[in-house]
Amino acid sequence: MSPLSLNSRFALRLFVVGFFLLLLCSDRVMAQSYRIKPGDVLRIEVLEDETLNRSVLVTPDGQISVPMAGALRVAGLSVDTVNRGLTDQLAKAFANPPNVYVSVERVAASVPRAPAKPRTITVFVMGEAAKPGQLSLPPGANVLQAFAMMGGFTKFAAEKRVQLRRVDASSGAETVQALNYRMIEAGGPSGRTRLRDGDVILVPERRLFE
Repeated sequence: MSPLSLNSRFALRLFVVGFFLLLLCSDRVMAQSYRIKPGDVLRIEVLEDETLNRSVLVTPDGQISVPMAGALRVAGLSVDTVNRGLTDQLAKAFANPPNVYVSVERVAASVPRAPAKPRTITVFVMGEAAKPGQLSLPPGANVLQAFAMMGGFTKFAAEKRVQLRRVDASSGAETVQALNYRMIEAGGPSGRTRLRDGDVILVPERRLFE
C-alpha cells in the first residue's frame, strides 16, 4: 500500500474521530444550557440498580417522582443540576454514591400562545342599579362611565347616596366615598373619579319620603 493511501486513511480516521468529539461537545453544551420544563420526559438510569431505570414525566408543577429519592422539583434546572441532585438523594440508599445518568428523552410540545386579551378592570355593582353585577371596564374608566354601563338606576334608588367602596390591597382598610348622582349629572367633579380593579358601587334603596 502506498504512503499516500496510508496518509489518506489516517486523515479520514482523524476526521471521523474529530466529528464525533464535536457532536459530544455540542450535546454537552446543549445539556448545560437547556432548562427543563413541565411536560418534558426525562430518562433516568442508575448503574447500580437497574430497577430504578425509568422515564419520568415532569408534572405541571415542575416535579418528578423517583423511588428512593421521592419528589424533586426540576423545572428551570439544567440536566446536570438534576443529575447531581438526584445522585445526592439516591446516595442515602446506597453504601457508595451511585452512578446516575439523567437525559432529556422527549421535550414538551410547545403550545401556541393565545392572543393577549385587552386588559380590563372589574367593578362590582350592587343594589338598586338597572343592571347590577360585574362590569368590565377599560383602565382609567371613571364613575360616570360606570353609571352608563350599569344602565342607570331603578325607581327605588337613592341616587343622592350612592357609595363607592374601595379596599386597600396592602392594608385591607376600606374607604367609602359618597356619590351624589344628581350633582354628577349637573357636572359635579366626583363623576370623574377614576375607578380601580375591585371597586364596588353600592346603590342603596330610597328611604320613605326621600
